[in-house]
Order: sequence, then C-alpha cells, then structure tokens
Amino acid sequence: MIFLRSLLFNIVLGLYTAIYALLSLLTFPFERATRYTLIATYWARGVMWAAKTICGIRFKVEGWDNIPHHGVIFMAKHQSRWETIALPSMIPLLCFVYKRELHYVPFFGWGIALCGMIPVDRGSGKEALAQVVKDGGARLNEGWNVVLFPEGTRVMPGQARRYKIGGAHLAVNTSTPIVPIAHNAGDCWPKGRFVKRPGTVTLIFGPSIAPDSLTAVELSGKVEAWIEGEMRRRFPYQYEKAMA
Repeated sequence: MIFLRSLLFNIVLGLYTAIYALLSLLTFPFERATRYTLIATYWARGVMWAAKTICGIRFKVEGWDNIPHHGVIFMAKHQSRWETIALPSMIPLLCFVYKRELHYVPFFGWGIALCGMIPVDRGSGKEALAQVVKDGGARLNEGWNVVLFPEGTRVMPGQARRYKIGGAHLAVNTSTPIVPIAHNAGDCWPKGRFVKRPGTVTLIFGPSIAPDSLTAVELSGKVEAWIEGEMRRRFPYQYEKAMA
C-alpha cells in the first residue's frame, strides 16, 4: 500500500509540476515578488497537500516566535526534498541559494529560474561565495528572506556533513541574524528513496543568532552546534539507527 501511494504521489507530482511550470511562463511580465507567490508559494502548497492526502505526510511547526519581523537568513538541516517545498509554502518572499544544475531539470527548473533566486556553481569556490554575499545582500535589502542548506547536499537521517560558511559570510557582511532550522523530514521522505512513508515531520525554528562581532567561521560554528545539537536531542533515534 505504501508503495502504491508513493507511486500515485510521484505521478501526481510530475503531472502537476509540468502543467504548473508551463502556466508559470505566463507570469514573466510580473515583478519578482508576484512571480514568487504565483509560482513557488502556490505550487509548494499544492505539493504539501498532495503529500498529506496521498502519502499521509503531516507536519507541525515549533518556534514561529523565533523568526524576526524583517529580512532574515535561514540555515536548515537538509535531509529531504520535503523542506525545500515546505519552507516556501509557509514563508513569504523566500530566496533559495541552490545549485545551478537545477535549471536543467525539465519544468521544475523553469519555475525556479523565473523566481529570481540565487543559483550558484558549487565548483567555483570563492566566486560562488562572492555571489552569495552580493546577490543575497541585494535580496535582503529588498525585504526578502534567504535560505541556505549549509551541508550543501541532502544527507541520510543520522548523518551530517561539514557545514559550508557561505550563509555565515552573508550574515556577517549584512549584519543579518540567522535562524537555524532542525527537522526530521528524512523519516518520511528520505534522500534517494522512491517510497514516501506516512508520519509527522516536526520542523523547529531555533532562536535567531546575531552575527555581532563574530567571524563567519565562529558564526557558522554556532549555527552548526545548534542544528546538530537539536537534531540529536529531538530525534536521537535517527543517530541510533545510523550507528546500528
């Protein structure tokens, strides 16, 4: 039954995304904020509804009060595609920093290209970092929020990768606080798995971390300590399974 529900979900997701991407081309004349709402927000809400209705993936959010009422940088644990869909479904004007290769994904790539987010070449090193600071700073000045996944790629539950400091550099250069995010989406929608399992994803917005007089390395370390510490505190079973 779980396999059949997952199959149905993937068929629905593919058709929905293809049709939505074609319709999104009609938003080209609108300003960036309007395109974002029409493309990213509404598409993401549709996918979240399908994930809940077909696969039984529900979610709850903790720490809403930790989000400042102005442009902020989110840095999130990256276990799944789920968080890349959930965040734009609930947070307005959210600018992702993502790998440029996603532009080559049929239909999906068209949509994100129209949203005016920040694609980077992960192999360009310092050039990519400079682009994140330049373009991310511009988006923050326009009142947008910026989200990065500091591990750079998705990881399996119970695993972690070395955190990259691009988001911390952006925060230090723009004096913008970082809101760290922990979650267990990998339990329901794990990396590289066809099957989506029913359950409840808990997404936690942590206390904002101000750059103050910190260096980018120090700030990144504080963000990593909170995210990984919260993951082990709230979802210890993920690490127990990974070590088994």
